[in-house]
Amino acid sequence: MGKIRIKTLGDEELEQKEKKKAKQKKEAKKLGNAPVEPSPVIASDQVRLGQRGNLEIAEPVPSEIASGSSSLRNDKSDKKKKAKRSKARKRSECYQAAKSQVDRTKKYPISEALELLPKVHLAKFDETVELHINTTETLSGTVCFPHGTGKKVRVAIATDDILKEIEQGNINFDILLAEPSMMPKLARVARILGPKGLMPNPKNGTISVSPEKTALQFADGLITFKTEAKASILHLTIGKLSFGDKKLAENIKTAFDAVKKERIKQAVLKSTMSPGIKLEVN
Repeated sequence: MGKIRIKTLGDEELEQKEKKKAKQKKEAKKLGNAPVEPSPVIASDQVRLGQRGNLEIAEPVPSEIASGSSSLRNDKSDKKKKAKRSKARKRSECYQAAKSQVDRTKKYPISEALELLPKVHLAKFDETVELHINTTETLSGTVCFPHGTGKKVRVAIATDDILKEIEQGNINFDILLAEPSMMPKLARVARILGPKGLMPNPKNGTISVSPEKTALQFADGLITFKTEAKASILHLTIGKLSFGDKKLAENIKTAFDAVKKERIKQAVLKSTMSPGIKLEVN
């Protein structure tokens, strides 16, 4: 970039002053002690002449307008946030009616909770029954429910053919099992399986010296569980409403035994669309 010259148009006295200042600067540079002066502020009636002759007129924006526009933006964002919150809080009349049947201050025995659950479910389809557990610490492990979860689980065993399908983006399984010897080969598809939670791991029992036997266990109802990353909460699927009270009760007790009752702060039972029912743990 070359030097930028400032020229004032329409005011001869001001133009003469600028010329004198320029001469003084030149003389001071020759003497070797040029004074450092702040660059002049370009007013709205001044023109800046660039190296290539381009014109740039400085037009400052009034502070009142700038502050007003920013406050308008903030008001709009606040209104959007309030609208989202109000929508999230709103529940249907059917849900409110079902919720009124549940005592929020009471912890129900498992048998009473299972009697109440069919009365407060809302959907016409066979809803999934969920168990949400607040724990005292972060946990992970496996549990095999005696009556399964009611969900068909697709289990695959890692082979060279399966690896080719994964690389092509075809993932036709819910659980991937692998022998220890296959782990170096699986490393090249770790970036695909890892974000989906499908990478075989010894902690969740998906690395096995006999993957065929492990596959049968997963098909029979063996599931892995892990608390949330930011909170010590477990979310377990324990069956369907059509299982009946006896089978669901046995699955709940199995879940409590796997997690260990002394590690459980609170347990809540619910179906897909029902309100939560607090459970007695001890």
